[in-house]
Amino acid sequence: MSSAPASPPPLLNIANVLTGVRLLLVPVFLVVLFTEDGLDIGWRLAATGVFVLAAITDRFDGELARSRGLVTAFGTIADPIADKALTGSALVGLSVLAQVPWWVTIVIMGRELGITALRFWVLRHGIIPASRGGKAKTLCQAIAIGLFLLPLPELLGAATVVWVLRWAVLGIAIALTVGTGFDYVLRALRLRAAAAAAG
Repeated sequence: MSSAPASPPPLLNIANVLTGVRLLLVPVFLVVLFTEDGLDIGWRLAATGVFVLAAITDRFDGELARSRGLVTAFGTIADPIADKALTGSALVGLSVLAQVPWWVTIVIMGRELGITALRFWVLRHGIIPASRGGKAKTLCQAIAIGLFLLPLPELLGAATVVWVLRWAVLGIAIALTVGTGFDYVLRALRLRAAAAAAG
C-alpha cells in the first residue's frame, strides 16, 4: 500500500517570512543610512544595526527551509533576490556617501548579478549549490560592509588603523568574490557539458 504524497510546504512559513523581512528592511536601511546625509554617528549606528539584523535573517532562513522541509519556489527565487538587494543597496549607499569606491561596488555587484544569471542559464540542467568559498565570500562581504557602515574613526579616533582594517577585510572579500565567480563559471560549463554528453 503506497503512502500518500507529502503535501507541499505552505507559502507562509518561517523561512519565507524571514526572507520577506529582509526585503522589507532594505528600504528601511537606506532611509536610515542617508538620514542627516549619512554623517550623524547615531544614525550610522542605527543603519549598521538594521543591516546586521537583515544579514542575520539571511543566516537562518535557508537553514530553516532545508531542515524543516519548507523549501518553496517563492523562497528559492526570493532569497537570492533579497541577498543581492541588501548587499547592493549597502554598497551603492556607501559609494554615494564616498565611503567605498564605485569600482568596488561595480566589481562585487557585477559578479553577483552575473552569477545569478548564470544559475538561471543552467537551471534546467541542474542546480549549482553554494560552495564553501561562496559562503566565505558572503560572510566577508557582510563584515566589510559592517566595518564601513560603523563610524569607527569618529568613535575610536584611530583613522589609520580603521582604514587598514576596513581595506584588509574588503580586499579579502573582493578576492573571494572574483575567485568564486570564476569557480561558478567553470562549474556551470561542466554542468552544461555533462548534460550535453548525457543527452
